[in-house]
Amino acid sequence: MNDSESQGTIGPATLTGLVVASMIGAGVFVTSGYALADLGSPNRVMLAWLIGGIIATCGAISYGALVKRMTMSGGEYLFLSRTFHPLVGFVAGWVSLLAGFTGAIAFAALALEAYLPGYPAFLPRGSIASILVIVTAVLHIKNVRVGTIPQNVVISLKLSVIVLFLGYAFCTAPQATEVVTSAIPSFSISVFATSLMWISLSYSGFNAAVYVAGEARNAKRNVPMALAIGTFLVMLIYLALNAVFVYLPPLESVAGREDIAVAAAESIGGKGLVAVVRTVILLALTTSVSAMVMLGPRVYARMANDGLFPKIFSTGDKRIPRAAIALQGVLAIIVIWAAMLKELLSYLGFTLSLCSALAVSSLFILRRREGAEKVPVWAYPFPPAIYIGATLVFAGLAARRNPWEMFATLITILSGAIVYLIVARRIKRTMLRDDVG
Repeated sequence: MNDSESQGTIGPATLTGLVVASMIGAGVFVTSGYALADLGSPNRVMLAWLIGGIIATCGAISYGALVKRMTMSGGEYLFLSRTFHPLVGFVAGWVSLLAGFTGAIAFAALALEAYLPGYPAFLPRGSIASILVIVTAVLHIKNVRVGTIPQNVVISLKLSVIVLFLGYAFCTAPQATEVVTSAIPSFSISVFATSLMWISLSYSGFNAAVYVAGEARNAKRNVPMALAIGTFLVMLIYLALNAVFVYLPPLESVAGREDIAVAAAESIGGKGLVAVVRTVILLALTTSVSAMVMLGPRVYARMANDGLFPKIFSTGDKRIPRAAIALQGVLAIIVIWAAMLKELLSYLGFTLSLCSALAVSSLFILRRREGAEKVPVWAYPFPPAIYIGATLVFAGLAARRNPWEMFATLITILSGAIVYLIVARRIKRTMLRDDVG
């Protein structure tokens, strides 16, 4: 570990804010409409969100243990390249580049467009989403504090408005439109697994703080704490929000709706509550995009520092990877103009869950290699075992129902392996020339 990287400027409040901002984005305001249409029962939707929260908590505990062992920025790339092989780490970084951050940024930005009232007819789809990505990228390129201070303010405002919305919704629940029951389809584990894969995307930001561990103050203490507190807080918020979305309005008015949050708010409190919900969503999606534009480039910078990515993307002055942030913005804008919202949701949930499960599996390798004292894990082996087992089981069931997700993920992994082999061969030739010289 580089000791200089263990001393940083990002405090625990900002670290926790990054976790909250990364998690509360597009997913919670979009996913339950699809899940309700497939599962046919509000209780099943709530069960899926609860299971997703438990799995994410196990993941947060596991990632906290990993960052105690490796307190540098880089996330899955760092953990896997140091534990398994640089090839495995590079593929994880490649997944982050194409899906983990690029796809997730595009998904959140497109969802923001979907929730904007009165989208200008003269603007083509993707215009406002692209503008949001450009603005957040410029802020984070300028300075870490320039990007994080307004982000922390907006996160606090977002949480305050969410609490007010929940308070109003539950207080007026007796006067809300009565739920219309309909025939509930028989339970299908594969359908439930697919819904859980969508939900896993909403929880996927539980590991956000590890990507800036090298810039955190007292990373061994503050990063694991931020992961645990942020994940638990978000799980409570998700359960409360989804109770409003799926229990209070009529089932047929929200099932299958991409804008389930707006549909639920209109049913409960009319246009006034819809305006409040739109404000919450716009704040949530803005901070989500901002957080991911900040976090993703730290992975590519670590890869560049290790010589596996062009040197221009390495960490620059004041630890700001400016070229990597610019690259992240450009790639996100390309995906914004090329993909559809639901397609991104399925692909991202499947791909990111597998990558995270592989990263958590490195805990078992490290414990066997270095011993329990050097790699302590709370309640070991249950958190990593639960996270890996649940992720693989539900991913397998979801892939069985929608095989194209598995094929898309395999293409992403194979392309990353091919790029690594090309890069590694170039590095080897360079080293040989230097030795001869």
